[in-house]
Amino acid sequence: MSAPLDAVARRAGEWLRGEGPLHEIVISTRIRLARNIRGYSFLLRATAEARAEIADAICAAIRKAAMFDKYVNVDVGELDELDRRLLVERQLISRQHAEGSGARRVVFDHTEAASLMINEEDHLRLQVMRSGLQLDDAWKQIDAIDDALEAHLEYAFHAQYGYLTACPTNVGTGVRVSVMLHLPALRLTGELERVVHAAKDMKLAIRGLYGEGTEALGDFFQVSNQITLGRSEADILDDFRDRVIPRIVEYERVARDALIRERLHALDDRIHRAMGLLRSARVISSNEALQCLSHVRMGLHVGRLHSVDLRTVNELFLQTQPAHLQKLQGERLSGEQRSVARADLIRARLSHN
Repeated sequence: MSAPLDAVARRAGEWLRGEGPLHEIVISTRIRLARNIRGYSFLLRATAEARAEIADAICAAIRKAAMFDKYVNVDVGELDELDRRLLVERQLISRQHAEGSGARRVVFDHTEAASLMINEEDHLRLQVMRSGLQLDDAWKQIDAIDDALEAHLEYAFHAQYGYLTACPTNVGTGVRVSVMLHLPALRLTGELERVVHAAKDMKLAIRGLYGEGTEALGDFFQVSNQITLGRSEADILDDFRDRVIPRIVEYERVARDALIRERLHALDDRIHRAMGLLRSARVISSNEALQCLSHVRMGLHVGRLHSVDLRTVNELFLQTQPAHLQKLQGERLSGEQRSVARADLIRARLSHN
């Protein structure tokens, strides 16, 4: 499987295409559905044999549904650590899935807009991603995938509680809506904490770039619902589309306007220092590269920078991550070697702009 994943590393992922509604702030929309197969224990209690049976049953259902004919089916357990990390960086699997044990797989389409994690936290996690704010399109696709699988699988479902899941917060619809936002201005103006507190008051979770327990690298933040029980899918989607995301987007826009109006020289200095560092550094860490790219991305969207292509910046967010970088180099690298190779890659990509 290494060769196909080498090719994956060379193209832009769905979540960083830089297109779609509100794409200057809303990086991506993701919807996940948690499902379990009736008659089997949750994974924490499942034996190795049961895990294998679950994986086989889900793969059989996938083979029966025509819509999955061109999907790639990857045995996560057989991948080496670098390939698993690559899939995490591309948001195709979670860290928990990468670090798990026993029979587990991921199935995804060539655009990486849809993926199915088998034996992650639940028996089955469906995921659909879109660039920008595209909740309705994402829901339409994931609902179709769910229906196609349910035609061949019997899900664990309770008449009163809904879909039964390993984590109590997913019981009910089993839907988790997650919108990734780029919020550099809120951080620079010191307003980010106020937004985080407001989101928590609205029963929302705020996470970093790679989900639970991760940092907000490059000023990327994932906002997701915490509760599904007692709420319909439509209620959750409507809340994100009409209330939650527009409010945060407006906060970021106000913060960007304030920076331009009140701190223009300081803003320009930060943006152009970031660009200068990226163009000249010979050694650069992953975190430093992401932070500089974050400032450059904002500079492009607020019209303070024109010397670089946005698509290049978006691609570098991925290509400078450790697994992607090593895949592009075609060899394993130490931390110091990665810092040198990362700087070389960035300079080379920006020299063409």
